[in-house]
Amino acid sequence: MKTFTATPADIEKKWILIDAEGVVLGRLASIVAMRLRGKHKATFTPHMDMGDNVIIINADKVQLTGDKRNERFYWHTGHPGGIKSRTKAQMLEGKHPERVVENAVRRMLPGNRLSRQQLSHLRVFAGAEHGMNAQQPEVLDVKSMNPKNTRTA
Repeated sequence: MKTFTATPADIEKKWILIDAEGVVLGRLASIVAMRLRGKHKATFTPHMDMGDNVIIINADKVQLTGDKRNERFYWHTGHPGGIKSRTKAQMLEGKHPERVVENAVRRMLPGNRLSRQQLSHLRVFAGAEHGMNAQQPEVLDVKSMNPKNTRTA
């Protein structure tokens, strides 16, 4: 008996649509990271891009538990004294609320070339509209997977 190793001819990618409204951010990010890597498939091969294409809508309505709205994202501009920061609440209410979801998913993936390639299969939209109707995405209901996926005030 030989171990199965997928080849590019064996890979079958699907398009998945996820509505993030009312879903807890960390739980959403872990499910999306698993789908991007392809770990939900029986033919998972760690060194191949097996994952599906994921579309996330309503990223601005994602829920954060505890005091995580006040946690800060830090980055550096590359200039002396150029450290910058914003809270997650400021990012969700600002110009690009989808970056909170993108950062959460990116940080759930390993830091290598393959994960950067897999991250390019993620599309995040702040509102309910997306331009990916031609791909006929399947809807994945993350809210109904586990009662803990939604936050009850």
